[in-house]
Amino acid sequence: TMALMDKLTTVLRRASNGTFSPVLQRAIGFGSAFEGWTAREGEEVVYRVLVPMTPPPGHTFRLERDADEQRPGRNFRVRVRLECSCPREQRGANLLCLLHHPGEVRRRTRQPNLLDTLCTGSYLDVRKTARWFCQLVRAKWRRLPQSRSWRLELLPSKRSCKLRLSNDQGSFRVKVLFGVRKGISDIFVSSRPQGAHTPSTMWPETYAVAETLFFRHMAEQLPQDSSHLRCLQLLAGAVARKDFSIYCIKTIVMRLLNTVPLTQWHSRYFVLQLSDILEQLRLSLEEKHLLHFIVGNQSLPQQISVPPDVRMAEPQNLLHDLAQDAAAHSEAMEAYLDLRQR
Repeated sequence: TMALMDKLTTVLRRASNGTFSPVLQRAIGFGSAFEGWTAREGEEVVYRVLVPMTPPPGHTFRLERDADEQRPGRNFRVRVRLECSCPREQRGANLLCLLHHPGEVRRRTRQPNLLDTLCTGSYLDVRKTARWFCQLVRAKWRRLPQSRSWRLELLPSKRSCKLRLSNDQGSFRVKVLFGVRKGISDIFVSSRPQGAHTPSTMWPETYAVAETLFFRHMAEQLPQDSSHLRCLQLLAGAVARKDFSIYCIKTIVMRLLNTVPLTQWHSRYFVLQLSDILEQLRLSLEEKHLLHFIVGNQSLPQQISVPPDVRMAEPQNLLHDLAQDAAAHSEAMEAYLDLRQR
């Protein structure tokens, strides 16, 4: 999958040369398929990747925090600005400066700037960006060597690019999200939706890349025959479509990995660790309280780069909704009992 994405982003980046489209960086794999605990056997595996974007020449990106406290999570908008490229001693004299002479640049290059194509107002638009990327994939797929052995189908999506690849031996899917990196950290704002009605100019903060790096870091520290991925895989298969998210279980596992002595994750302790995870889940559901692993966590390994505003932020309670809805809390407890019995 990553070989495919590396080739794809290279081809699309070349196709965008000479335009004022976002510059596509190397894709980053994240989520269960890259962390080693994909749950469902017999179904198509979905590989999730994030394609970071940087501004094209003559443009800058600036992240602006959304002030609406009613929306869940931490959300941002990507303000796009034209950048002055005039010599310092001759401001306004360079006819190829997008800021001072956008019409002349458009006439010479025959290319509109990013504000004219993928933005709504001054902000980068998620849906327009996804549509642009999908159109590029459709147009350039035949240039990839993988096109000789795989059939490509683009699946409907508004905030991502969903690819399905198949041949006579099988099939798999790739979900491509787009992101802008926060500084030089492992935290991004991404095109992943935050609820059913996420505005097209909103880019929610995502910690998925940092979490995958955490699993990779822990894999280097843990016993070779560690049981943590087996626990996650088993529980993910059992909890599917229940009243609490597998993300809650993943969060509990990450917290335990960060606190339980590493030797205790040997496979001989598999049943003990599985019971410990379930017990932590029960306590969290009863208390309606489970803190996010990345946001506000000041004890992360140094190998995970988190900006100060995320590290020092007020930790999010992933079970906040259960505290507001008695019926949902009751259903979650019933689902837990069902999971425990399984």
